[in-house]
Amino acid sequence: MSGDVDEALVRQAGRALLLSIHGSARALKLYPVENAAVQRALDDLVANTVAILALEGGVEIRLSGEFIFINQTRLRLGLDNFAAFSGFVTMLRDCGVGVLRVEDGVTRREWQAFLSLIHELPADLLPEDRFERLQARLAQAELVHLDVDVGGEHDARDEEGDEALERAKRTYAHGVATARDVVNGVRMGRAPNTRRLKRAVQLLVDQVLENELSITGLTTLRDYDEYTFTHSVNVCIFAVALGRRLGLQRRQLYDLGLAALLHDIGKARIELEILNKTSALEDTEWKRMQAHPWLGTLTLFQMREGEDLAYRSILAAHEHHMKVDLTGYPRPVRPRRLGFYSRLVAVADGYDAATTRRSYQDDPWEPAQVLREMWLNPHRGYDPVLVKALINLLGMYPVGTAVILDTFEVAIVAGPGTDNTQLHRPLVRIALDATGARLPAPGELVDLCQTTPAGEYGRTIVKVTSPDRYGLVVSDFFV
Repeated sequence: MSGDVDEALVRQAGRALLLSIHGSARALKLYPVENAAVQRALDDLVANTVAILALEGGVEIRLSGEFIFINQTRLRLGLDNFAAFSGFVTMLRDCGVGVLRVEDGVTRREWQAFLSLIHELPADLLPEDRFERLQARLAQAELVHLDVDVGGEHDARDEEGDEALERAKRTYAHGVATARDVVNGVRMGRAPNTRRLKRAVQLLVDQVLENELSITGLTTLRDYDEYTFTHSVNVCIFAVALGRRLGLQRRQLYDLGLAALLHDIGKARIELEILNKTSALEDTEWKRMQAHPWLGTLTLFQMREGEDLAYRSILAAHEHHMKVDLTGYPRPVRPRRLGFYSRLVAVADGYDAATTRRSYQDDPWEPAQVLREMWLNPHRGYDPVLVKALINLLGMYPVGTAVILDTFEVAIVAGPGTDNTQLHRPLVRIALDATGARLPAPGELVDLCQTTPAGEYGRTIVKVTSPDRYGLVVSDFFV
């Protein structure tokens, strides 16, 4: 078995172990040991422990800065397990624990006793005092296959770029969770928490201003099962990044980001069977879908009562499908010029929607193809100036595009190159080497603007390809 496959298996088994530890700890905190939920959680924990010990023999779970290592392998955690990740880290750090060692032969009784002891530690003690208390109780309970340590300083591998990515992931996950809560709340007739919405937008805007490359890379996640929520966050990120390039100030970017995050809020009032339909919509269903802009307008007007919600946010929800020639929907009753935020949100919305796999779109377009269509086809109805600005922002090869190089390597575009005059030479991460062998994600980062001592370019893009053709999951190179 190759080392790359070994590492992938350890990551998978490590995530399962972390999730089952977190799940068992929560179950023991909420219910008595005899409860069926506790017993199921412990069953999962034992099974996942056996699985990873079969791979590694012994396991050292180590907290290092923002990361979790299983032996020498850093876990790569997605949006779906961020809550468990945070809960696990908090549980150990509250006890002053930096390292948890699991030896072959650990029993169900030992796991149950270990997690119970953690919950029994006095909450008013400092972490270092709780650690000493925990160590003493572990010795008294004779848990010979579980051990804890305080750990050390940050691992040398915790580089600045990785830390920036982790911050971006937390911000993105928080944005998706907020969008989910808002949509679900509207579906159930609850008024959204405007203050929480604004906080989520502020975090996204600040992240774009701090590290645009990290946060835009996360838009490649495009989770099929959570499309409604990830799409809203992606549109917010693209709109804010575009607004920043156009010279908007931070206060304006906050308003733009809120408008973008809420642009599809009207879909919360559309029936799920229509939203999730995998086949073509019937005429009556399509008319219902076309109602989401004005349903969003009504929802946001209701939100604005007593709240500081800019009218531009309401206008963007109403106008983002109208098209610049007003042939879209809803049809206006008199001539008008679409608002600036509306036109900008429409461009961000159109780009993300066309590049995303959805219930009725199993084969999304490649990013470069989408930009070309938005630019060349006037019937799409986008503001050409803003489309050109989006092309300048994303480059000829947007983030997440799979490309073949003249070295016969396959790479994933990670961002614009260091020379912003050469849009055809972006930053890429090498996914497959010249022999076709897959390299471990996230892959070597290469700037195609770099030249050899002879002044020649070391690598050049030959053509765009489909990541599916090579079994590549684009988001693996950014998460």
